[in-house]
Amino acid sequence: MAKESMKAREVKRRRMVEKYAAKREELKAAGDFVALQKLPKNSSKVRLHNRCNLSGRPKGYMRQFGLSRINFREMALKGLIPGVRKASW
Repeated sequence: MAKESMKAREVKRRRMVEKYAAKREELKAAGDFVALQKLPKNSSKVRLHNRCNLSGRPKGYMRQFGLSRINFREMALKGLIPGVRKASW
């Protein structure tokens, strides 16, 4: 389980990226890289990191479901994810 501060930091970064997205695009199109440098570092989309929605785990993230591999497996075995079942052949 990730620390609450790490989860909160990611949420804060996501909000900041959304807030400055239009301005960043505008400055990039204009080629004004000096003004782009003056924006906050955390407003850059590159600084975001995918985390599990339940546990906050940063590694083993499955983008399609927004979960870590561990939570995905538990939920799939319990039948909580529609359309997913254990493979057998």
